[in-house]
Amino acid sequence: MELESILEKHFGYHSFKTGQKEVISSILAGNHTLAMLPTGTGKSLCYQLPGLILKGKILIISPLLSLMQDQVEQFKRFGEKRVIALNSFLSTEERNHVLSSLSSYKYIFLSPEMLRIPFIMRRLQDLDISLFVVDEAHCISQWGYDFRPDYSKLGDIRQKLGNPLTLALTATATSKVREDIIASLRIEEINKIESTIDRPNIAMYVENVPDYHDKQDRVIELVTNLQKPGIIYFTSKKAAEQMASLLVDKGICRAMPYHGGLDQNSRILIQQQFIFGQLDVICATSAFGMGVNKENIRFIIHYHMPMQMESYLQEIGRAGRDGLPCIAVLLHSPGDEQLPIHLAEGELPSEQQIDWLFKRISNEQRLMDVRVQLPNSFKELGGFSDIQWRMVEDFVNSPHRHTSQLEELQADFKKLIKERLIVKKKNIFQMKKWVESTLCRRELILQYFDETLSGKIPFCCDQCGLKLNDYQTGQQTLTLKENEQLWKDYLAKILTNRELSK
Repeated sequence: MELESILEKHFGYHSFKTGQKEVISSILAGNHTLAMLPTGTGKSLCYQLPGLILKGKILIISPLLSLMQDQVEQFKRFGEKRVIALNSFLSTEERNHVLSSLSSYKYIFLSPEMLRIPFIMRRLQDLDISLFVVDEAHCISQWGYDFRPDYSKLGDIRQKLGNPLTLALTATATSKVREDIIASLRIEEINKIESTIDRPNIAMYVENVPDYHDKQDRVIELVTNLQKPGIIYFTSKKAAEQMASLLVDKGICRAMPYHGGLDQNSRILIQQQFIFGQLDVICATSAFGMGVNKENIRFIIHYHMPMQMESYLQEIGRAGRDGLPCIAVLLHSPGDEQLPIHLAEGELPSEQQIDWLFKRISNEQRLMDVRVQLPNSFKELGGFSDIQWRMVEDFVNSPHRHTSQLEELQADFKKLIKERLIVKKKNIFQMKKWVESTLCRRELILQYFDETLSGKIPFCCDQCGLKLNDYQTGQQTLTLKENEQLWKDYLAKILTNRELSK
């Protein structure tokens, strides 16, 4: 059966999006595959469809609970019931039931942290795994913008599972990060399918506003006038809640906040309300949006400057998945870089925390054993966040560390943290430089990902003459409709050029 026939029969689509068919064909040919596809091009289909053909199980490693749940719901909407997400959403009773009947599921989603549980690993080793999928694979690389220590262990996990056929998926990875992904997964031969990260239907607009109060007023004005639905991204949970309340109190639209501080049921409810059109605007932190399958988002507003280019690209990629014109607006005030710098510093253990921790350890031993079970009380007493503590455990128990002397280990850890902070600050100031640039914004983003702009496109960015009026409510302008084919032709051209250059 042709792939297009399977696509239409099981998923209701008549044609593949950018890169999908190439990735699926590579997997079905038995090739380990690294796929870098732009946000909004349906990366999940790259393992959904092969699962209908491959005999064994499809194991998908996913970084976020909300992302897993959304993808499970997508499967069920397509009529696939043999899907499960092994995560903390399950009660103990539900988890025991799932594990006892794991062989009855075709698609199994897990967090990398779940793979640390020996009993779960033993159950997975009993299965016939046809495809090992690493979603958001940039989380593997220590130089990636969203590094997760547990992701870096997936090479070991693959070996324990018998080195199954592997698909690594990402939308935002520099060439350095892509090479890091391959090395970490311990794959010698891999088929790389790298499409352009450009989404020509997303116009980019940066607007300077004097201060915080002006920024708040400007958001209210933008949401009032722009076509909806939309997402407003904040770095602060409190700011997201305040803006959602303002929009509702002023009768501007139906809005809700979304952030990691909400309980699981609230997050799922808000996400579903937004997907099914019961909310117009989500005021969100970066916890929202990854994998959310809503095609008609017309605008993305960034209230705070993102910490790096990769996360900016991920977040604006929520818009315009229906292929129609949409806009990404970033509001910038003087000193906006201070908040991401503060957050970057907070993600890493401080020197004082490291000194305190190693002093506590030294009271008990002078040498660090091959693997040490650090007491959870140390985490609480030292004031370590979950992210910081995962970094501590990962470093202390790394099989690749070169010393067991506590003093040397302490110095090495401080050096690593300092290097990480330098990289994070470099990314922040790179973002600031992009915000303040007078050059084409699209061209600069493509350069960052080692691509070149093939030619100017209509409705590109504020530096190329873009006007916000074209995206206002009631202004689904004929001009945009008429120019829709122009950017589609442009996209086809650059994809053709990339194929010819391979």
